[in-house]
Amino acid sequence: MSKVWLVTGSARGLGREIVEAALQAGERVVATARDPGRLQDLVARYGEQVRAVALDVTDPAAARDAVQSAVDAFGRLDVVVNNAGFGHLVPFEQTSEDDFRAQIDTNFYGVVNVTRAALPVLRQQRAGHIIQISSVGGRVGIAGLGAYQAAKWAVGGFTEVLSQELAPFGVHVTALEPGGMKTEWGNEASGATPALLPDYESSVGAIVGMLKQYIGREASDPAKVAQVVLKLAYHDALPAHLLLGSDALHYCGEGEKARAANAEAWHAVSLSTDFSAPAQLPAFPAAPAKA
Repeated sequence: MSKVWLVTGSARGLGREIVEAALQAGERVVATARDPGRLQDLVARYGEQVRAVALDVTDPAAARDAVQSAVDAFGRLDVVVNNAGFGHLVPFEQTSEDDFRAQIDTNFYGVVNVTRAALPVLRQQRAGHIIQISSVGGRVGIAGLGAYQAAKWAVGGFTEVLSQELAPFGVHVTALEPGGMKTEWGNEASGATPALLPDYESSVGAIVGMLKQYIGREASDPAKVAQVVLKLAYHDALPAHLLLGSDALHYCGEGEKARAANAEAWHAVSLSTDFSAPAQLPAFPAAPAKA
């Protein structure tokens, strides 16, 4: 039996690929976007198999309406894909309060809003899948992506909690953490970069230069990512985190090595706060020599 999907951010990029993959596989889909007019070609091609629904994920009431649209149209909801999101490559100091909040509201609270709306349906069904489209940036930090990656780290923690809370009644949750994909994400992120303050040229400026070289050469094919998502919706032993792409594996691996080295270097300090520890604090590790 086909499943009923709700996919956020369906107008372009990975969200569009996921919707098309699901429809081609015979699934029924509520495809959402801020402007559902951009989805009308899917309605023309797939008819009653798809519904195009307006959704701003930062609006909790709109999220509830979108979930109700799925139930009204198809009688149930099986798979929620929280895909909507964006990032801007800007030093934190140069990020406006409004832009920082907008990125958090979309990338994190959007996930919270849609998940909150869907959970009563999934819980009552005693079955379902929630697939969060996060990023390797939910495991590592990159200069210039403070708001985006703060949200993605939050999504990762939120997903770990949900996976434990929902598993007893048959709802499975995972955070996908891809590296670079050939979508418009890189162009949008770099297009927001202002003239950098000189002090950020060596950190954020280096990332800006790297991203310019990387756009168009991303490691992952979004169509292949969509096929992974399609298969995950039929799998009941999901990890809380799933890296996708050779670059994601590389950057996460390097981050884990650095964290492990720091944990070892500061191990004695970590233990020193126990009541049973000696009163005298251990020596702190020496700072690394500057190049």
